[in-house]
Amino acid sequence: MTANPVIPDLETGVGLIAQLPLANPAVALEQIDLMLDGLKATPPSADVYLAILEQIRIPLCFVAEEIARSYHNKPLPLGEFEESRFQSVVNTFRKMSRAYNHCAQGVHADPNDPQFAPYMAGILHRNLYYTGAIIHEHYRARQELPRGIWLDLHGYYETAEEWGIATVPVPDPLEGEQHSTHCAATYITLLLIDSASPYSHSVRDQNLIRRWAYLWAPLVSIEPVDSDLEIPPFIVDLMQDKPLHPASNSMVGNSARRLDTSRLAVHIANIQHQLEQRMLPSQLGLGEETNSHVRKLLARLVGPWTQHAIPRRFRRYAATGHVKLCSGFEAMHLAISGKAFVQPEAARTYSRKDFEDLATFRHMVEPEKGLHIRQCNLDFPEDQWEVINHSANGFRLSRSIAGQALIHGQLLALCPHDGEHYLLGVASWLMQETSEGNLILGVSVLPGLPQAVALRPDEGARGNGEPYVRAFLLPGVEAIGAPASLVIPTGIYRAERPASLACGDSIQPVILKHLLDRGPDFDRVSYEPAG
Repeated sequence: MTANPVIPDLETGVGLIAQLPLANPAVALEQIDLMLDGLKATPPSADVYLAILEQIRIPLCFVAEEIARSYHNKPLPLGEFEESRFQSVVNTFRKMSRAYNHCAQGVHADPNDPQFAPYMAGILHRNLYYTGAIIHEHYRARQELPRGIWLDLHGYYETAEEWGIATVPVPDPLEGEQHSTHCAATYITLLLIDSASPYSHSVRDQNLIRRWAYLWAPLVSIEPVDSDLEIPPFIVDLMQDKPLHPASNSMVGNSARRLDTSRLAVHIANIQHQLEQRMLPSQLGLGEETNSHVRKLLARLVGPWTQHAIPRRFRRYAATGHVKLCSGFEAMHLAISGKAFVQPEAARTYSRKDFEDLATFRHMVEPEKGLHIRQCNLDFPEDQWEVINHSANGFRLSRSIAGQALIHGQLLALCPHDGEHYLLGVASWLMQETSEGNLILGVSVLPGLPQAVALRPDEGARGNGEPYVRAFLLPGVEAIGAPASLVIPTGIYRAERPASLACGDSIQPVILKHLLDRGPDFDRVSYEPAG
């Protein structure tokens, strides 16, 4: 398929869909684009047009998810290839929404016709669905939302509300043959997803949040704001390019709506109770996840989803200045210790070059002297980030896209604008701006002043010649109940694993205990002295 095809009837459309090369998602997406362009250029009858769009939905869902693997969980800023893949998926979602609009323009339906309500509810639901898909894809790729996207979403919902079809059941084959939803539930789903601070979650958790929001949205109702009653804590204004946001007297008008989440709050409380009784998340329809992971994620969602604002533990202050930041264990170890990493004497080994020098210049080597190991003193890059605001346990930073690439959840070392010592932190919030071309980074600082140390798993084989790896020691902070911990590279931790901890000139046997925190490149674990 090299040109926009003419699709005069359903049989032709179904035949083209059946020929999509799903094994090659990129080509399949291009062909779907051509089909949508062909339908726009020479639209068939409205019924055929709608039927073909419905047939496209399932292969498009599969193809888009496959292509999204190329830019999900990727460092920011996205590379040229990842960016092009992301834009291609978003562009197709946008075309699908416009195609449903185009389809509806060919219908001259009578509002009094019994078929009008289900037909238009279906069209508006698909508009909401694909506009929401654009929003969700920006979250997963950690890209700033395009301007006007919330106004588009509000407009589709308001139209359904005006026509009295916001809760008319609409079948959704993507969720199962027997499953139905409605416009209000789909709209509420997006509001719940956004209120969960999606840029602070991993793609894995974002997908879980989307699934739960979809399942539980029917428990939430959306109502006009009655000015005679108490103003709700959060509202959504259909005339503003904003999602659900804190209310104020000056913002409340006829276009304001509130969410009634009382039933959802009871439902979440019941689920949390069942999880505490050790029920499996899969038994509750929450996905194939561990009990502890689901409980932890639900604890983060219960506040925003029940509209109970959780006060910040530490006050946030606006600030100016620059923070020095680096990543990677080698660079962070050098920044924190101020010197090149040297293997502890008990584990020091010869490199290949050392042995070659020994063989070549053995007549110059004094047998009674040890071989001198030359250490490389590498210069690692450090980025300068501008401080937006900060609190006692974190920073909000900004930087142009020029610099080191970062991934959500990554371990970082940063020297604050008002300090001299490096701290360890985690990239807990990450987004790439479209308008300004900047990266916005939220860093959660790990408790305690880090000390650069070295660690070697022992497994009962002391002196086995295995090298030590770079690690960090964080002292306990009694004031906030934070235990002493070790920050180590991934792949080392195992509960009750013995290890040797080298601090300066001393080597201490320790036992790795509990996993406290985990990221894509590190584990933070508690420990205790062995014996």
